[in-house]
Amino acid sequence: MAVVGFVDRTSDIYNAAAIVHNKEVVHVYHKMYLPNYSVFDEMRYFQAGDKSQVYKLGDTLVGVNICEDIWYPDGPSRTQALAGAEVIVNINASPYHIGKADFRERMISTRASDSSVIIAYLNMVGGQDELVFDGHSLIFDECGNLLFRGKQFDEELIIIDLNLDAVFMRRLHDPRRRQEVFALREETVSIVPVHDRVMQKKVKYNFNPSLPCSEMEEVYSALVLGTRDYVLKNGFKNVVIGLSGGIDSSLVATLAVDALGKERVKGLFMPSPYTSGESREDVFMLAENLGIEVSEIPIDDIFQSYLKALSAFFKDLSPNVAEENIQARIRGNLLMAMSNKFGWLVLTTGNKSEMSVGYATLYGDMAGGFAIIKDVPKTIVYKLSKLRNEKAGKDLIPERVLWKEPSAELRPEQKDTDTLPAYEVLDPILKAYIEEDRSFDEIINLGCEVECTERVIDMIDRSEYKRRQSPPGIKITPRAFGRDRRFPITNKYRSY
Repeated sequence: MAVVGFVDRTSDIYNAAAIVHNKEVVHVYHKMYLPNYSVFDEMRYFQAGDKSQVYKLGDTLVGVNICEDIWYPDGPSRTQALAGAEVIVNINASPYHIGKADFRERMISTRASDSSVIIAYLNMVGGQDELVFDGHSLIFDECGNLLFRGKQFDEELIIIDLNLDAVFMRRLHDPRRRQEVFALREETVSIVPVHDRVMQKKVKYNFNPSLPCSEMEEVYSALVLGTRDYVLKNGFKNVVIGLSGGIDSSLVATLAVDALGKERVKGLFMPSPYTSGESREDVFMLAENLGIEVSEIPIDDIFQSYLKALSAFFKDLSPNVAEENIQARIRGNLLMAMSNKFGWLVLTTGNKSEMSVGYATLYGDMAGGFAIIKDVPKTIVYKLSKLRNEKAGKDLIPERVLWKEPSAELRPEQKDTDTLPAYEVLDPILKAYIEEDRSFDEIINLGCEVECTERVIDMIDRSEYKRRQSPPGIKITPRAFGRDRRFPITNKYRSY
């Protein structure tokens, strides 16, 4: 028997699972619970199923359901188990975010134990636009004990023996179950025969559950997989990155090499009059460590031509963000020229902290096709960079990049902290406001400073128009911008 997910177009459109045996579709299950939150829009497209089934394979009863169905304590899994199912097969396209792996395991364990049923939770692997599906398939026994944990971010075939006698014995000792079975209405579940063949020879399979990754290993693997699939599935051969000598572009280049190989990754160094000698050294040291090709195009002459063209309009006005952004947009133009000429995909280098508060230039450093670290807070950027160096056993990303003060280098002696709070202060406010939906008062009660919090929230709300024009990027937090957090640009609401 095989269970295959598909879209069933009958009287309506259903998210469905086909039960296939001996080259025939024996039955079709329609998903009953349709998520309509976060990145999910299933109620917009699908009709919900209204009945669950149990499939009879010889002497074994198997329940089949889909993804969201298993997250509800009284959902189809419970009904199928009460109708006799000894094993539940739950097929998934469950996207990754930080902390979800542990949450999944606790949830599946609870469902298995509560219904005295073995649960095989099967999840797809791969990237689709912002989403990364991380595998991490699971099998829990009738007591809620882990039997198998599949690999994360990697495909795997799992073959395992299940002790169905243990399911029967546990149910014998649960008088509450008898009452629930008696109350089960026949119209809510049906038994569908699949085949009567009984396996004559028992085969013993050995298995070794995969160990869970650490949180930062998960994030790094998600970014690598999401980058590889976005680039290759959309037909790009090479990518190009504007390298500045900073931590963000260094991490993006490292992720790209891990995802695609060094031959597919190109670097472009575009120094301005404000680019430091240290940044130049760090760019070329990184390129040497990664084994990637870097080209250099100074932008000073182009910048001066812009200033000359605008001199009649800017006369007697002090330099400000306009001159800074001209430099960023020159770099964006050069990167896109390389993309147009050679077919390279431009990977942008902005992180979630910057994107949240608008510390980015439209048509400048935001210009590109894919934003790998768009959902990665700056503090995690540092953690990922340190992790990669530890894995390499050397400073793959130059050590100075990890400790020097962040700067856009668009004016003399510029530092990020001239415009923003320190990232150690900023990121907790961003997490509370964006990911946890906390109010201003709640954020203040967490210990954040009043004036700083007001300023940050205002910057977040005012920057929505920029984020709408940014390229897609990989979701790694529970709540990313875009499909996850839909916020109006034209908006006067304030929570303080």
